Amino acid sequence: MNLLQLTTNLAIGPWQMIIIFVVLILLFFPIIALISILKNEFKNNDKIMWVLIVLLVPFLGTILYFILGRPKRIKKN
Repeated sequence: MNLLQLTTNLAIGPWQMIIIFVVLILLFFPIIALISILKNEFKNNDKIMWVLIVLLVPFLGTILYFILGRPKRIKKN
C-alpha cells in the first residue's frame, strides 16, 4: 500500500462531515442548556425538573427548555 492509497482511505466524505456536525450539535446544546439552568434561579423545584428533563431526554428536553423553561427563570435585579 503506497502513501496515496493510505491518504485517500483516510479522507472524510460529506456524509461523515454531516454526522460529525450533528453529533457535535447534539452534545453542545444540552451542555449549554444545563449551564443556563444551573446559573439561574427558578420557582419551587423547577430547576431540578429541568435538569432531569435535559439529562434524560437530551435533544427534546433541550428544545423544551429553550422554548418553555427559559422564559420562566427568575429575573435578577
